[in-house]
Amino acid sequence: VQLQASGGGLVQPGGSLRLSCAASGRAASSKSMGWLRQSPGKGREFVAVFNWGGGEKLYAESVKGRFTISGDNAKDTVYLQMNNLKPDDTANYYCAGGRWRAVIGGTTDYWGQGTLVTVSS
Repeated sequence: VQLQASGGGLVQPGGSLRLSCAASGRAASSKSMGWLRQSPGKGREFVAVFNWGGGEKLYAESVKGRFTISGDNAKDTVYLQMNNLKPDDTANYYCAGGRWRAVIGGTTDYWGQGTLVTVSS
């Protein structure tokens, strides 16, 4: 079971990026898939989660209205479209898969590698 994250980079404030997370062996690892992020000196925080079964989505208050999470069932891939990015969004973004609450709480066993998002002028 592997989660492969991609799509990070450097963007100016107000810009956009799209992160991708592709899952192999999805049945075991990703009833839900989502993103958490970690900035230097801070703990890992929940960003967004998507449930494959019912399509439910949940967002952190800090990204609501700016970020959109979606899933492509045919590709076993979850996307995080990030718009109107702010310097506070700068972090390593980690893809996670597993049960809904475990993804939100960051307690799941299934993680992808981090992808760095830097928002700076």
